[in-house]
Amino acid sequence: MKRVGEVTRTAQGLLVVRSVDDSYPRLGTTVIDENLDEIGTVVTIFGPVERPYLAVSPAGEPKASFVGAALYARD
Repeated sequence: MKRVGEVTRTAQGLLVVRSVDDSYPRLGTTVIDENLDEIGTVVTIFGPVERPYLAVSPAGEPKASFVGAALYARD
C-alpha cells in the first residue's frame, strides 16, 4: 500500500487529492483509506508535474468528511 496523497476538497461529485510527490498512481487505480476501505478510482490527473492533483471518482457519495483524509493506492 502506497500513500497517494490527501483529499483537499470535493468538486462536481469528485474527490480532489493532492499527490505527495511526482510518483502518482495511474488512471484507473483503486484508492483506499487507512482502514483498507475502497474510496474510489483515479479518473484524471492535473496540475503541476512535481505534485499533481488527482480526481477520484468515489465509490459512493463524496462526503465532506473525506477532506483531510490520507488515501492510498491498492497494490
